[in-house]
Amino acid sequence: MLIGLHLERAGLAPGLIGLALGVSLAAASLSGLGSVVLAARFGRRAVMAATGLLMVITGLDLSLASQPSLLVLAGVTGMLGVAGVDLGPFSPLEQASLAEVATPKQRNLAFGRYALVGGLFNASGGLAAGTAGSGSLRGFFLLYAVIGLATAILPALMSPRAESDVRAPAFGSLRRPETRRVLAGLAALFALDSFAGGFVANAVISYWLHVRFGAGPQVLGPVFAAVAFVQSISYEISARLSSRIGLINTMVFTHLPSNVLLLIVAFSPSLVWAVGLLLARFLLSQMDVPARQAYIVSIVPPEDRAAAVALTGAVRGVAQAFGPVLAGVAIGAAAFGLPFYAGGGLKILYDLALFGAFRNRPAEHES
Repeated sequence: MLIGLHLERAGLAPGLIGLALGVSLAAASLSGLGSVVLAARFGRRAVMAATGLLMVITGLDLSLASQPSLLVLAGVTGMLGVAGVDLGPFSPLEQASLAEVATPKQRNLAFGRYALVGGLFNASGGLAAGTAGSGSLRGFFLLYAVIGLATAILPALMSPRAESDVRAPAFGSLRRPETRRVLAGLAALFALDSFAGGFVANAVISYWLHVRFGAGPQVLGPVFAAVAFVQSISYEISARLSSRIGLINTMVFTHLPSNVLLLIVAFSPSLVWAVGLLLARFLLSQMDVPARQAYIVSIVPPEDRAAAVALTGAVRGVAQAFGPVLAGVAIGAAAFGLPFYAGGGLKILYDLALFGAFRNRPAEHES
């Protein structure tokens, strides 16, 4: 939430802010591929600990650097936080471990709770950011570095069950034609959705609210804490709903109305209207997250799960990386509604294509 404001105060133009956010999204996604390769050799817990150290480097860069080039390069670590909790080097390892520990009957609920916990802590971060004043934000990024250090320590406390019992090449799934075809189809659709999502990433929305209505950290902090809270509620609902109507149906039938709301946000006459519509949209828009996570790990063999998450995540993130760059240019040119028109329209197209292509292909634990 604070990244766009921090970069603006550091003197970066809207186009450079969009570039920094785009670089971060691309790096976060590609780092997932690297984490899978390294985990196959050194173990999942060791790689997650190393990723915590990348958070430390990112926090120190943002808090200490003053040159625009160094601030833009902060995103190269992939830990700038723009991608939220669903992309990056942690996701493939966490989600593969979760699928192996939870029984098939528990899997949908397990992924819902996994997303719920992340969402609640995300909300706490938004509330903390709301205490930021009009001065320097460097202290918040120093705190981020400290949290990164704690994140590097936590994997040492995890059970050995987090490690995979299957010894196989990191991306052996690419050698199996059936798995390759499924992943290619999903990756293409997720790329479309993520490209659209890049136009309306949280950091972009935060920056848009600031430019359009003059909202500062004291307003944006509680707003995005509320966003994260309603998202968390939706994760729990999604877990139960997907067990009743199926993962694909949950992904599509909750996503479509949220994207209609996204189109309407652009017409908001005031900050109150914009925030209200965004909250309504986020109550629905993220229900597809745990359903998508559970679906990806449930249509490939166990040895391919981490690779499947990393590959589809990499494609999603790289596609999403173009959105903030274009959105930053649009906001800077006073074309305030363009990010919402583009994001909402393309996401609706994705929903219809996903339902058409995968409605008859259930996950392994679905009837």
